[in-house]
Amino acid sequence: MRIILTQTTRKMTTQAGKTLETFPNPQLLRDYHIHMEIPEFTCLCPKTGQPDFATLILDYIPYQQCVELKSLKLYMWSFREEGHFHEAVTNRILDDLVAALKPRFMRLTAKFYVRGGIFTNVVAEHRQNGWQPAPLVELSRFDSQSNTRG
Repeated sequence: MRIILTQTTRKMTTQAGKTLETFPNPQLLRDYHIHMEIPEFTCLCPKTGQPDFATLILDYIPYQQCVELKSLKLYMWSFREEGHFHEAVTNRILDDLVAALKPRFMRLTAKFYVRGGIFTNVVAEHRQNGWQPAPLVELSRFDSQSNTRG
């Protein structure tokens, strides 16, 4: 499906929202790994109301759908004014993504910045029933070229 934007339909929304848009997986017959880093996630501490900051790392192997990036960004923004415990918000985001995409595999890692001298990392996973990963092929690793990626 090809979408053509005309001058009158070019309204860009920047309103945060809970809608996750998807598009068809362009390679249904192949398992491939999609890796996303979301370095500006924020929500509020439900106890103090102070902001919590995290880098979210989303890894998934799609089935029939992939997530559209702008809708993912606006979805992540929707948590900025909401109070959530780290564990609850990580699992909520994973559940919402799984409901929208129904992936073969998905892992969400939430790396929260220090609060009270404690760094918190939360890792939540989903596996489609019966899905087994292909055996891992070890390849040489190359150091990152960018100082913004780890």
